[in-house]
Amino acid sequence: MSASGAVEPGPPGAAAALSPAPARPSSAGHLFRPISAEDEEQQPTEIESLCMNCYRNGMTRLLLTKIPFFREIIVSSFSCEHCGWSNTEIQSAGRIQDQGVRYALSVRGLEDMNREVVKTDSATTRIPELDFEIPAFSQKGALTTVEGLINRAISGLEQDQPTRRAKEEAIAERIDEFIIKLKELKKVASPFTLIIDDPSGNSFVENPHAPRKDDALVITHYSRTLQQEEMLGLQAEAPEEKPEEEDLRNEVLQFNTNCPECNAPAQTNMKLVQIPHFKEVIIMATNCENCGHRTNEVKSGGAVEPLGTKITLCITDPSDMTRDLLKSETCSVEIPELEFELGMAVLGGKFTTLEGLLKDIQELVSTLSIVHSSNVDMGKGPGRPQTS
Repeated sequence: MSASGAVEPGPPGAAAALSPAPARPSSAGHLFRPISAEDEEQQPTEIESLCMNCYRNGMTRLLLTKIPFFREIIVSSFSCEHCGWSNTEIQSAGRIQDQGVRYALSVRGLEDMNREVVKTDSATTRIPELDFEIPAFSQKGALTTVEGLINRAISGLEQDQPTRRAKEEAIAERIDEFIIKLKELKKVASPFTLIIDDPSGNSFVENPHAPRKDDALVITHYSRTLQQEEMLGLQAEAPEEKPEEEDLRNEVLQFNTNCPECNAPAQTNMKLVQIPHFKEVIIMATNCENCGHRTNEVKSGGAVEPLGTKITLCITDPSDMTRDLLKSETCSVEIPELEFELGMAVLGGKFTTLEGLLKDIQELVSTLSIVHSSNVDMGKGPGRPQTS
């Protein structure tokens, strides 16, 4: 069943700003700050704007914020004190991603109903158990929860029920029955699946165990079809002529990007390196002149090997700490003596020494505080610290 009747009224088109209200400046030049009730400096920017419902002045509030383990978004809210009209929506603060994304969440308990969800207007929402779908561009983007998405769908279906009962009573009764089924979902009497498919790649479903793996959430990235490219307003790339071959091994390439910490423009250096007795890898390094943040990453320069590789190193001498080490982004690290395990894709690719890898792990553990030891947990028994 499609939720075509769940289209919410569009925003009353906040017109040209008249007089911005003063807002507190953000500290340390960070424009996008994580949502926090303890951050007193994080205040929305208020802009007086025209209400297209009564054509009098209302107030638009904009909040630039950052979703943990996701990216920056803009939350906007309009309200008119004269006619009572209000509207909220979210917009991605970044570009359309290179790939689309599909989130499949298995809702098994009431705690899953409280998961944070970022749904853009280009995302399609499905609940296969009810054969229910909210098409793309039928609702504005929203920062909500799983329960909030269901409530939003219920409100959209109830919106025109009085008119349907007067004109098409049979259809109205069927929709009433379906609304009851949606309300039953909120009790989670039985598990169900929530699917959010966004070709723009800017939707998000919270993983409460991040950065560890969430068994209830499956994330799939995919290449967009031509139809999806057209839906997003993107032009299909014209076939390019093959350029003349260049010797990239002795040249450092540069391309523009944004700093992952302060979002300021930065440059990334990339070089193809031949590791002796191994293969070619691509080393990428970013240095932000604005905040001083530095990152480096290593990616394989060849195809995926048909067989995986497990390397066990017994460290018996301090000189072993200076061994060169190449860790791919799909590699996991285990230290049995410490009962410690580092999952795949946590640190990304690294070309460093053994000592450098241990320092990176130490910094990750200190920053995220995700290692739980039985010695700290009131003596509840042996624990196995891990990140995944």
